[in-house]
Parts: sequence; structure tokens; C-alpha cells
Amino acid sequence: MREEEKKRTSQNTKLNQFFRKRWVFPAIYLMSAAVILTAVLWYQGISNDVAEDLRQQNDQGEDVALEQPEAVEVNALKENFAMPAIDPEQVQVVKKFYDANASTEEQEAALVFYNNTYRMNKGIDIAREDQKEFDVVASLSGTVSKAEKDPILGYVVEIEHENDVVTVYQSLAEASVQAGDKVEQNELIGKAGKNLYNEEDGIHLHFEVRQSGKAVNPLTYMEKPVTSIEEATSEQAKEEEAPAEEAPAEDSETPKEGVEKSDEKSPETDKDAQKGETEGSEDSTQPEASTNTTNS
Repeated sequence: MREEEKKRTSQNTKLNQFFRKRWVFPAIYLMSAAVILTAVLWYQGISNDVAEDLRQQNDQGEDVALEQPEAVEVNALKENFAMPAIDPEQVQVVKKFYDANASTEEQEAALVFYNNTYRMNKGIDIAREDQKEFDVVASLSGTVSKAEKDPILGYVVEIEHENDVVTVYQSLAEASVQAGDKVEQNELIGKAGKNLYNEEDGIHLHFEVRQSGKAVNPLTYMEKPVTSIEEATSEQAKEEEAPAEEAPAEDSETPKEGVEKSDEKSPETDKDAQKGETEGSEDSTQPEASTNTTNS
């Protein structure tokens, strides 16, 4: 037992003597630092190799899961319709959209007199009170599908958006975009000017919003997202598809002789009816006329 204790005591003494030497702890620190530095350099080397491989794959056109197209689409849907003027505070609506449910006075105020005919306004007309030109901007981000000069309407720009929505800008004095251009919301697309179709409004912008080719009231959806138009049109379609009440069945009894005579049409009456149908079916090359024409 005493010999074992002597051995343990001698080992501890040697170990203490070893750590008491001045070079032991500096050597341990240096070795630890060397190990840590080696690990850091090894990790950086692996990271550089991975980055180089990704760069080479991207240069060669290989698929790299770094793009996020869905995020761009979501942001686009968050846009609300904006007044198509660089400074909305300086412009006002001088002619509103023709609403079939509006009062008679409002409908008359929404008519455009052209070529001796009153026509329904399918958008809104915007102008400055001092009748000066103003910069016209895109109401929403989209793709320009049309940008050309019309002899009657002035420069016309059409921009396509999500959900089959198109914004139309007419009566422009000039257009600064071309078909195929990608435009952002509030990006300059032209200047307001005059046209022959609506001379009474002077320098103005005619602005339309169409959904699946059908004109809707822009003021109804101003400061609202594009999806609000789709929801409104869906509800309207459901109402139109609702089954109507069944009409009463016609009397199956044979009409009396006197009734048959009263229903007979003379040759002159047939000629007048055919003449009216022919005149009503003629297609006009001018913008669509209103069915509620008022006397000038």
C-alpha cells in the first residue's frame, strides 16, 4: 500500500512540475489557436467552393432556386387603382361615367355630343381647372398593349393588367410609351391634350377601366385593388343567371275570328316594319351612340 501511494505521489509531483514550466501554457494556447484557425480556413474554403459552383451553374443557365416570382405577383395584386395624373390634387373629374342607374340629370351630364349625336361616356374625363396640360401616369402597373395616334380621339394608350383588366388613356397630346413596354404604377405615359370627339372639355384626359372588354365606372374602384372588379362582376353575373319567374302559359283556345282579323298586317305595315329594322341594324363607324338621346 505504501508503495502504491508513493507511486501516485510521484506521478502527481511530476505532473505539477510539468505544468510549472513556463513554455507549457503558451504552447497549449498556440496549439489551440492553430486548431481553431485551421477549422475557420477549412470552413471558408468550403463556402467559397459552394459559391463558385452556384455562380458557374447560373452562368451556364442551369436552374438555381434563387428567384421568387410569386412574391412579385403578390405585390402587384396589392396595388390599388390610382388617379392617372402626376398630381391628383390639381385635377378634377369634369365628366363622369354614364350610369344606367343614375338620375336623369346625371345621365344627361355624362353624355358626349359628337357628330350631332349624344353618346354615353364610357369612362371619366379629367382636367385642370385652369385648362393647362398635365402629366398622365399609369393607374396600375402593367404592359402597354396599344400606343398610337387616333385622328378623332388623339393619342391612345392601353395597358393590360391582372384579371383581364385594361386601363385606357385617350385624348393625349403625346405618348411617351410604346406597345410592349412594361410600366410601373404612377410612371409617366404621356400628356393630356385635346381631341375632336369631346371638344367641349378642352384639354383633358379620358380614362377608362375595362374588365373582359366591358367598361366599368373608374370612380367605383378608385383606391381599390384589381380583384374588387372581379368580385363585383362575379356577383353581377350570378344575379343575371338567376332563374326568372315562369311566364303564364298561353291560352290554348283557338282565337276568335275577330281577333284574327285584328292581328292581320297590311302590306304597307310590313314595308314600314322592314324599313325600320334595316335602319336600326346599320353599324356606325363613329363611337357608340347613346340610346337615351336628348334634345339639343
